[in-house]
Amino acid sequence: MTVANSVSISQSIAGRYAQAVFEIAKESGGMDALATQTDDLNAALHDSAELRDLIASPIYSRDQQAAAIGALSTRMGLSPVLANTLQLMAKNRRLFVLPQLTARLAELIATERGEVTADVTSAIALTDAQMDRLKQTLAEKTGKTVKLNTRVDETLIGGMIVKLGSQMIDSSVRSKLASLQNVAKEVG
Repeated sequence: MTVANSVSISQSIAGRYAQAVFEIAKESGGMDALATQTDDLNAALHDSAELRDLIASPIYSRDQQAAAIGALSTRMGLSPVLANTLQLMAKNRRLFVLPQLTARLAELIATERGEVTADVTSAIALTDAQMDRLKQTLAEKTGKTVKLNTRVDETLIGGMIVKLGSQMIDSSVRSKLASLQNVAKEVG
């Protein structure tokens, strides 16, 4: 089995669980709670090496994984639908797809809400006013509500790179200097 196949299988498994949780939350009016819990669960995965180890390591038994996920669900105050889904995933040895599950849930929720996420990399941290102006400009362009994922990369020297879906706008000084360098090579 190739790596691409295993990724595809993981996404397929996660997609089925995510779709089921999403549909139940949508029918019961729990979309806002699901969005918050998905973000919280994703943050827990990002912040906790122990949780990543628990879901990926084969040394933990089904019962150990189920007990740990049950305790986590209770501590995080997850909805019964999400908590039960995680329990089912533990019993079926499918917790390894939890990162893909949270990503897919976030996509489904954003689509339902008419939101898009823009990845913004800037040379310095953006102020709240700059983020608001950028959100407004992107919202006018897309006709959707825009969420920003921001990060700082000082190697850009100045400016920013904005990725929105398949589009990328690179207004960084580093990019402009590279373009100038290429033009200078062609002339010289």
